Amino acid sequence: MTTPATAWPLENAVFSAAMLAHRLPWADAPARALGLDSLTREGAARGVLAHLHRSRSGRPVRLRTPFGSFLVPLGPADTAGLLAAGAASDALAPAVRLDAAGRRHGLHPHVPFPPDAAPDVSEFAGPLAEELERVAGARRDDHALPWEVWRPGLLRAARRVVAGGAAADDTLLSEVLLRTAAAAGTRAHDGRAAALTRRIAPYLADPEPGTVAAGLARGRAAGPAGVPAARTEGATPADGGGREEALAHALAVVSEAAVTTALQALALTAAGVPEAAGGPAGAVALALRRFPPVEAAVHPVRARFVWEGLAVDPGTEILAAPGWLREDPDADTPVDGGGALRPGPPSPLCGAATGCTATAFAARVAEEIVRFLTAAAPPVLLTPALAPDRVPLALAPHTLLVALPAPGTSAPAAAGTAGPSSYAVLARADADRLDGLARDLAACAADTGWNGDETGERFRMRLLDHAQRCTRAASDVRAAARRLGD
Repeated sequence: MTTPATAWPLENAVFSAAMLAHRLPWADAPARALGLDSLTREGAARGVLAHLHRSRSGRPVRLRTPFGSFLVPLGPADTAGLLAAGAASDALAPAVRLDAAGRRHGLHPHVPFPPDAAPDVSEFAGPLAEELERVAGARRDDHALPWEVWRPGLLRAARRVVAGGAAADDTLLSEVLLRTAAAAGTRAHDGRAAALTRRIAPYLADPEPGTVAAGLARGRAAGPAGVPAARTEGATPADGGGREEALAHALAVVSEAAVTTALQALALTAAGVPEAAGGPAGAVALALRRFPPVEAAVHPVRARFVWEGLAVDPGTEILAAPGWLREDPDADTPVDGGGALRPGPPSPLCGAATGCTATAFAARVAEEIVRFLTAAAPPVLLTPALAPDRVPLALAPHTLLVALPAPGTSAPAAAGTAGPSSYAVLARADADRLDGLARDLAACAADTGWNGDETGERFRMRLLDHAQRCTRAASDVRAAARRLGD
């Protein structure tokens, strides 16, 4: 029996520097501009892990950083095996997400999910299409879907698929879900979790057919005599709160897949990346593999366990970092080639130590989103510029601007090939948005709630000042658009 090897001081220093660099804006802008991926922050972190994999025969290594000391498995198979051994021994505490800058964030607690609780595509495709029609109808003049339209529209779609039509307008449900996950591991978590349970309960009391909520209710009622089905699946406790927790977890991963992964898959498809050209399933699988939403998760060890002769002691923190390892073309994806749901290795959408069936369903929802939005006409990636043979190491969803041309219309030019007339269209759309913001600010200032005291009047004047600045900016942008269009 052995103990984990420790990285050399210089290896620790390079890995730590790559994480610290994420806290410095534009730290690697020259390297990005030149296409030198290995010199970017992400490239440096991946390079250290690849070096450790070569120099330590692929065995997990202990890395010491300013953000903690971690036991780091260096490949997908070792990551899955190590975490599965820890989970089988009940030796792992709930995971937290670690971002590339070393900051820790709460993760929505994993809850086992009955495979038959997920509705079939034929059941949710219609409602999902209705929501996507709404999103497509909110496109700008240049057919682009800005982040301000995409995110709320896809959160609404996720709520409808998971909890039903009554939940579609419940924006507070998504907000409470987000805040509950962020509070994981803090004193505020229990109170927020209770509020989330109360918010979700009505959708389970009278579930809409064809939703995850209906599947959970059906599964609970269908077990063998005397044994609730939720327990036969190992899914949820039969005595109350388990269904709410399972539904909340499903909503969390479906929302992430719909908002983040589906947009990245659209961008990869529009950029002509060969691996994304095979259809929605391939594009979503590629997005999850290249840009996992949970790129790194920390699993605290609370009891000793042994994996392949390696002793892991309590107090150790296992860093599962699929987003930081060199891409493995043979890595498992949440959905197999036949489309069957199956649990497997740790999902890029969930911090569970082992497979999560809910994330397989979430990936399927993302596939349907991509399929619907690419059915009429190929999407066009306006920004950023992506070369088909050089996909970046990071692709933040809020930086993506994808256009969905209507059939028979000319597509706007993509970034990198755009001419002045294309930018004129973008500028006019931005000017319209600024005018709209000015009107909203002026309407807010006109509210009678500001009347009655000096503080209210001060706020009203600030709102009007902001509205005037937006109007002037819109005028300047529109003038620039005219010059670009000449």
